Amino acid sequence: MPMNRICELTGAEFPLFAFSHCRDVVAAVSKAGGLGVLGATRFSPEQLEEELSWIDSHVDGAPYGVDVLVPEVIDPRVSELSDNKSRAAAIDPAYQGFVNSVLGQYGIAPEAEMPILRERMGITPENGLALMEVAFRHPIRLIANALGIAPPAMIKEGKQRGVPVAALVGAKEHAIRQAEAGVDIIVAQGTEAGGHCGEVSTLVLVPEVVRELARHDYDIPVLAAGGIMTGGQMAGMMAAGAQGAWTGSVWLATPEAETSEAFRAKMVAARSRDTVRSRSRTGKPARQLKTAWHDAWDAPGGPGTLPMPLMGMVSEPAFARIEREAASGNKGANELVSYFVGQGVGLVEQVRSSRQVVQDFREEFLNAIGSLAASVGME
Repeated sequence: MPMNRICELTGAEFPLFAFSHCRDVVAAVSKAGGLGVLGATRFSPEQLEEELSWIDSHVDGAPYGVDVLVPEVIDPRVSELSDNKSRAAAIDPAYQGFVNSVLGQYGIAPEAEMPILRERMGITPENGLALMEVAFRHPIRLIANALGIAPPAMIKEGKQRGVPVAALVGAKEHAIRQAEAGVDIIVAQGTEAGGHCGEVSTLVLVPEVVRELARHDYDIPVLAAGGIMTGGQMAGMMAAGAQGAWTGSVWLATPEAETSEAFRAKMVAARSRDTVRSRSRTGKPARQLKTAWHDAWDAPGGPGTLPMPLMGMVSEPAFARIEREAASGNKGANELVSYFVGQGVGLVEQVRSSRQVVQDFREEFLNAIGSLAASVGME
C-alpha cells in the first residue's frame, strides 16, 4: 500500500501498531510489517535494558517502539511519598484484611502480611523518565507516553534523535495540548480500550480529534485506538481521518503474550459487556475483564480504592496469587482471573499467533476497502 505519514515517520510497512508488554509480540508484529510497541511500565531500568537488547537481536532490523507512562498529574495524597518504602508505609494494613476476605471467598488462603510490591518501579514521573532514558539508548522508531502531556525531556530528546513522540489522548482538548507541547503523533483512544481510558467512544473521538487539530492548523497524524480488533475496523477509522490503528487487546489472545492460558480462555468466552472501567487495579480508571474483585472494591461498603501508585502495590500481588492458584487447578481462583482488556474482547473467537493477527488485519483491511469502493461504484 502507498506510504502514509505514520509509515514515513516510523518506518512501518503497514500502519498497525501493537502495544504489548511482551517482547515476543513486539518482535513478531514488527517482522510481519506492523510496528510492535513494548509497554515498559512493568520493568525496572535494568529489566527494560535486557528486554530491548533482546528485541534488537530478534527483530531483524524492523522498526519497533517503546511506551512509557510519565503521569502528568500526581494525587496530592501521594505527592510527598518519594520512594516505595514510604509508599508502602502509607497503606493501611486493614487493606490486607480486605484483600484476604475477597480472595478467601474463592478458596485462596489468607496471608498474614500484605505482600506489597516494595521493589517494583511503579507508575511515577521519576520512574517513567528513568525508563525513557533506557529506551533512547536503543534504535527505537517511536516513543509514546500516556497519562498526560508528554514531558519536555521526552519531546526534546525525540527531536534530537529523530524519534517520533506519540501521546495518547481521550478528548479533543487533550489533543490540542499535546500538539502545543510538540508531539509528532496523536493516539486518539476511545473508552472501549483496555487499560487507562477516557469516556468518549472511539467512533466519536477519532473524527473529533482530527477535526480539532485541523481547525488549529496542526498537521499531526492521528492513530485510532480503542476496541479495534479487525482490519475492517481499522479501515473504518482511517476513512474517518486516522492514518493507522493503535491496538492492544487483540494481542492478549496470542500464545506469545504475557497473559496466562486461563485468561486467554476467558477472552475467547467473553462478551463485549464483560469488561468494566474501574480504579480497583491501578488507582485510575482502567478497563479490564470484570470479576468479583471489581464488584468488591467498587461496592459502597468497600474500603475505597487508593491513589496511583498505591493501589497497584496492593492489587498486583493479589492478582499474582490469583494466577498462581488458577494455574494449580483452583477453580475458584479462576473466577477472579482478570487483566486489562477492552470491549473488543467480544470479537475474540480463538487464540492466534501474532503473525497471523497481522496477516488477518491486512486481508480484512483490503477487503473492507474493496467492499466500500464497490458499494459506491468506484471499483
